[in-house]
Amino acid sequence: MQDIVKSATRILIVDDHPVVVFGCRSLFASDHSIRIEEASDAKSGHRAFVSKRPDITLIDISLPDVSGFELMRRIRKDDPDAKIIMLSTNDDPTFVVRAVEMGAQGYVSKGDDTRILVKAVRKVAAGDNFISPQLAEAVTFSGATIKANPASQMTPRELEILRLLGRGDKIVEVAEALGISYKTVANTTSLLKQKLGAKNHSDLIRIAVAIGMN
Repeated sequence: MQDIVKSATRILIVDDHPVVVFGCRSLFASDHSIRIEEASDAKSGHRAFVSKRPDITLIDISLPDVSGFELMRRIRKDDPDAKIIMLSTNDDPTFVVRAVEMGAQGYVSKGDDTRILVKAVRKVAAGDNFISPQLAEAVTFSGATIKANPASQMTPRELEILRLLGRGDKIVEVAEALGISYKTVANTTSLLKQKLGAKNHSDLIRIAVAIGMN
């Protein structure tokens, strides 16, 4: 048993949906080479990553505090070699491209067959990259769409600020959630208005909702 534990692949699942976490645990329940830890938000997920140092981290893009993208940024700041698979109900190719650009080794849709997730874990654990076949095809055939999507022209920090604004957070709340200054958020918000052609704050929120950033 000790040899099994030592050689086990440690997986951290960061997702606030109990059904998803239960499903992942059930998926690997019979595989004694897999050990699973879990967290329900970015803050506890980051803390778990630092303390547990998992071999692979599965991150839901839509977390209750800050997004999975922001959590990935924080994790990769601590460990540039961290192996990360993003989980999402959003099949927009722009998000897939953004995840890969930020360093994710895998991207799986929650609508995929469960065998896809198992394959993704195996591939990433072996040092390979993996994107759901359906999503990979969508990315291949949507280059023009991705370039046209405003989200593809934003930095990860701009995307996160826009997402938090889009869900109704005030500037001071965004600053607190991201651990940055009020001035930084305010300046970035002004730049976003220029970049997206928003006339005012309400217009910026409308755009965030329209492109699925809330």
